[in-house]
Amino acid sequence: QVQLVESGGGSVQAGGSLRLSCVASGPTFNSIGMGWYRQNPGKERRFVAGITWRDGKTYYADSVSGRFTISRDSAKNTMYLEMNSLKYEDTAVYYCAAGRVIVVPSGVDSWGQGTQVTVSS
Repeated sequence: QVQLVESGGGSVQAGGSLRLSCVASGPTFNSIGMGWYRQNPGKERRFVAGITWRDGKTYYADSVSGRFTISRDSAKNTMYLEMNSLKYEDTAVYYCAAGRVIVVPSGVDSWGQGTQVTVSS
């Protein structure tokens, strides 16, 4: 199973930027997709962005398209989420994910521990 360790969360004012990182390790991560989900208390965990590890194809939720950019550095086994023009509604715990079908929670096989992102208005 893939192990995932996130970093980079924090607090920022609306309009600001943050970058999240996720380091992956394990025997099969080269053959799967990776991505980011976010969750607020009492709400379901929602897909934010995904990337196919092998060819770098990217996927975004409509709510973040044009503001967030997902990327990966294969040499470092690391995935990034560059978040720009942050809004109050982007506030959530962000989870790194890896799986067979990254755009739906049922397709995720591994989760990171989560990192808090707080955007103040």
